[in-house]
Formats: sequence, structure tokens, C-alpha cells
Amino acid sequence: MPDTTLLLSEEVREALEQRRPVVALESTIIAHGLPRPRNLRVAVELEEVVRTAGAAPATIAVLDGRALVGLDKSQLERVANDDSVRKLGHRDLAPALAAGASGATTVSATALLAARAGLRILATGGLGGVHREWATTQDESADLGLLARTRITVVCAGVKSILDVPATLQRLETLGVGILGYGTEHFPGFYLSSSGEPVDWTVRTPGEVVAVMRAQDALGGPEAALLVANPVAESEQLDPALHDRVLADALTECADRGIAGQAVTPFLLDHLARHTEGASLEANLAAVRGNVRLAAEIAVAWTRA
Repeated sequence: MPDTTLLLSEEVREALEQRRPVVALESTIIAHGLPRPRNLRVAVELEEVVRTAGAAPATIAVLDGRALVGLDKSQLERVANDDSVRKLGHRDLAPALAAGASGATTVSATALLAARAGLRILATGGLGGVHREWATTQDESADLGLLARTRITVVCAGVKSILDVPATLQRLETLGVGILGYGTEHFPGFYLSSSGEPVDWTVRTPGEVVAVMRAQDALGGPEAALLVANPVAESEQLDPALHDRVLADALTECADRGIAGQAVTPFLLDHLARHTEGASLEANLAAVRGNVRLAAEIAVAWTRA
């Protein structure tokens, strides 16, 4: 990728030059994950959460064939409101740049561009992972493979609960992606504080996360990511019984209607939002806010270490 295609905002460039903390933010939640006009309000809010914690936000997207690390007000508005903005995984970046296209970045694309720009911390909601019925469909998120070869720390609320969480954890282990439970001994369940699956390592402060990051660098070896699994607060999680009932109904309807492939995830997420009367969306946003705040705290600790 020519250097001219990776453009840093003034805020991000100045922060990097002055060795101040920066947090990468994915843009798919803005373009495709939230209804308008709330999506723009949330995008602005998340950037302010980062600034309040003492770091610079770097929301990442591709506009007119240019990979942007940090967006100004008009660019953020365009990502939120332009119907032509596509959804870009890391494999889509080269075609999008060559075609002069515009798109919001998923975790995999955001992680790749963030790492290319020299950023170390990324905040998101939930990762993609291994899909249910994997043995039949072979459906697995591109997030996993990219994170296996990208040295970046990702603060997330686990993986989306509509996925096969145990299989995803097994896959992450195989790929060598490290997982830290932040203040928890169980892997978060995205909308839920716990998926019920254990984690091997627990940390309780940003400084402890940074110590692991430093140890990663000292060891060398594969350039794999580090996941900081930060659970949504129990007071803000989706009611577990409601979650399980609605998800079971959604999976049954999905099978009955023959919905498969890339159509499965948006269908299940939409079903959850409608049949929980928006409660799943609120739990999602609570998780994202918490992740962004923690990512900024880790970024501050990283620059001070």
C-alpha cells in the first residue's frame, strides 16, 4: 500500500508525533450497526469518551479510495449518513482503494490499518468468530485470521453471542491469540456479562494489561493480537433468560426460512433487537462504551510505561 493512501487526521498525527495515547475505533458500527440519527450521536460520544480519558480517537474508514486513520466532523457525518458506504473487511481494502470506493471498516480492516499507522490499541463491541453449524458451512469471521498475525491489543466484550463461543475460543487458542479476562474469570458473552466459558488469565488494571503487552514485545515470536475481554456490567446486560429465549427462536426461524451465509448474522441481530424491544441494542452500546473507556485507559498507561 503506498504511503499516500494511508492518511492520518491532524489530531492523530500530532498525538503520535508527541507520543501521546491514541485509540483506534472501527466504523462499521456507525455505518451499519445503528439506526440513524443515533449512529452519528454515538460516534461523536465514543470519540469524546476517548478524549476525556486523555487519549486521541482514531476512527478508521475508507473514503474515495483513501484509508483514513482519524475522521473530521464532515467525514464522520458521511460515514454515518451516506448509503453508498460499504462494509469492508481487510480483504476488501485493496479493491476499495484501487476503485476509489468508500467503506466502513470491520474489526479486521480496522486492526490492519491501525497497525500500519503505528497504533497499538483498538476498541470495539464484540468480535466475529466461528459460526454455529461451522462443520456444515465452514463459516468463520475474517477477524480471527487477521488477529492471528497482527500485533494489536483489542478491547472487546467477547464475541457476538449468536456465534459458537466455545468453538471460537478453541480457534483463538489454535491461532495463538492471547486472551485476558478484565476483572473476570469468564469470557464475556457480548450482550451478557458471562458466556459461561472460562478464561485462563485475568487482569484487573490497565497497568497489568500493559505489562502483558510489554512481555509480548520482549518475547518476539508471532505477531499475534492480544484480546482484553471486558464484560458489560451486570446491571447493563441483556436479561439472560430473555436473551436465550429470543436467540433460540431466531435460530429456529433462520433454519425454517433457509437463511444462510452472510445473511445469518444481520438476521439474528435484527431479530434480537426487535424481539427484545431494543434491549439488546442498549446492552451492545453499554458494552461498547465500557470497552472504549478501558481502551483509552490502557492507551494512557501504555504511553507512560
